[in-house]
Amino acid sequence: MREFAYRRATDLDGALALLAEAPDPAEARFLGGGTNLVDLMKSGVERPSLLVDVRELPLGGIESTAEGGLRIGATVSNSDLAADGEVRRRYPLLAQAVLAGASGQLRNMATVGGNLLQRTRCGYFADVSRPCNKRVPGSGCPAIQGEHHNHAILGASPHCVAVHPSDMGVALAALDAVVTYRTAQGEGRLPLTDFYLPVGDSPHRETALPPGALITGVVLPPAPVAAHSRYRKVRERASYAFAIGSVAAALAVEGGTVRQVRLALGAVASHPWRARAAEAALTGRPATPASFAAAAEAELATAAPLPHNGYKVTLLHNLMVAVLTELTQEATR
Repeated sequence: MREFAYRRATDLDGALALLAEAPDPAEARFLGGGTNLVDLMKSGVERPSLLVDVRELPLGGIESTAEGGLRIGATVSNSDLAADGEVRRRYPLLAQAVLAGASGQLRNMATVGGNLLQRTRCGYFADVSRPCNKRVPGSGCPAIQGEHHNHAILGASPHCVAVHPSDMGVALAALDAVVTYRTAQGEGRLPLTDFYLPVGDSPHRETALPPGALITGVVLPPAPVAAHSRYRKVRERASYAFAIGSVAAALAVEGGTVRQVRLALGAVASHPWRARAAEAALTGRPATPASFAAAAEAELATAAPLPHNGYKVTLLHNLMVAVLTELTQEATR
């Protein structure tokens, strides 16, 4: 591990100033729980010259907004987020996603802001002896011809087929979450759907955050439909593991017809995937397994699986149908 400096910030302006004062601000990083960043430092993928610890910043609260949504601070731990009464009551899919995402020990340390910024678990990315366009732009993507059974089937490119690992991010995508941040120039906001950049020919550029920006929180807009929602994750073992496919779904059914639906998919793309085509295909249609299957087919019509991950198309299709069917049955009891 490269030698690095460590500084602890107690206020937002101080944190931004510490980062800006680094000899090379591009080599400085904000440190939350460190559950991903420190691992990457140990493997040599991340080599910051400075860590600015932001755990003591006043960003640890969860509060209702004037509009009827929720504001979640960036340093809220994953454990506190999953246990919050308002999150569990108004956005249960978010609590379920967080609980599915890691072990209890990791949830106690991991933060909301850090979760948004966690990087892919692709084995080629984590191995500094191998080429990887995400780690070394222009070096190639060996996963395309190599081990890719858990890689992308949607939105990938010839330059990268890695998937985003966050469970929380999938739920936030379904909820139209907005990421708030702060720079030396002031505050900014990015809808989660704009927060992550398309992989394109620059997979090393993962988010639309300005240089030196500090995530301050996430805002959830009011979403009555989210009170009836679910997050379902499929993994290769029952214990803590990253998803090979997941679905975040919220559904409102009236008179046997889908009035509103929110859908997002995980472990299928370089970012949490909002299933807009499936939502459009479902809205106003009968709440039946046949309609759910047609919506899943509409969403997955553009899937481009590699030789060893085509199973994900069937898996995600069946998962979407199963989750939506369960939500419909619960709504009509």
